[in-house]
Amino acid sequence: MYLSTGELSKKIKISVRTIRYYDQIGLVQPSMVGEGGKRLYSLEDSLRMEKVILLKSLSLPLEEIKKIIEEQSTETILLAHKAHLEDQSETINQSIAHTNSLLNILKLEGSVNWEDLLTLIVPEEHSRNWSMFFTEHEGEILQERLPKIEEDTLMTRKWMNLIRRIELCINERISPKSAQAKLIIDDMDILSKETFEGNTELISKFWDVRRSQESSDSLNLYPIKPEIIEFIEEAY
Repeated sequence: MYLSTGELSKKIKISVRTIRYYDQIGLVQPSMVGEGGKRLYSLEDSLRMEKVILLKSLSLPLEEIKKIIEEQSTETILLAHKAHLEDQSETINQSIAHTNSLLNILKLEGSVNWEDLLTLIVPEEHSRNWSMFFTEHEGEILQERLPKIEEDTLMTRKWMNLIRRIELCINERISPKSAQAKLIIDDMDILSKETFEGNTELISKFWDVRRSQESSDSLNLYPIKPEIIEFIEEAY
């Protein structure tokens, strides 16, 4: 069974012009030439063309593609394509995380401060060094349980809503000694126990870090406004 240039174009969704170009450079040539110079491609030719398209999606130059097809196995080609997809997946996941950061900051602040955002995007090689303030076990709990600004999780939303409730109290000049503030503090205690698995010592140590702007910055934690810290301390 043979396919004409036009039929091959429709089958694998590639332009006739590209097929002719690949023929000219010897990348994918037809197995048969019919009357009047009609180019006829076999199923094997079609498969070779599909390999070229796959490798082209990896942004490889045509000369390199020709070498790979002629010298490498199908498994090698598929492994190369898999690696490319994994790289794309990692890039997409990072983009989603950064977008979540933007959305969460927008919800908390009402606007986005780009300088603050850049400090939140921590390269893997500079991940948080919990050992500066916590034991190894405590660091593991924090790494796993602490809400992350780049994630859209229930725990993150709970903490964000708590902060926004405190901001509303501050904006409406509601006293930290009020019944409304006491309810917020009670909710904070409940949420803290949920977040830190009831480890009261870890809760206390983490709050000590959060009270210090310098310590929070050293761990690249989302900056909490000083007036919010002050409100919480007065309410307690």
